[in-house]
Amino acid sequence: APLLLHYASLDTRINGGWPAYEQALKANQATYTAHIYEGANHGFHNDTTPRYDEAAAKLAWRRTLDFFNKYLRG
Repeated sequence: APLLLHYASLDTRINGGWPAYEQALKANQATYTAHIYEGANHGFHNDTTPRYDEAAAKLAWRRTLDFFNKYLRG
């Protein structure tokens, strides 16, 4: 199944594993799209916390809907 991945650039713990994860995706010929949101923290889409980044959240949501339309619509 295709994967859509959203990462916050300031989330160093998660991003530290990205190179190995991407290598595994490529080695397994996975279909994936990855986006890294500059200046965003982990949880940037959660509007109930101070980490909320409205611009990044809106862009991520638009990209998510586009991804769903591409891969889930019949």
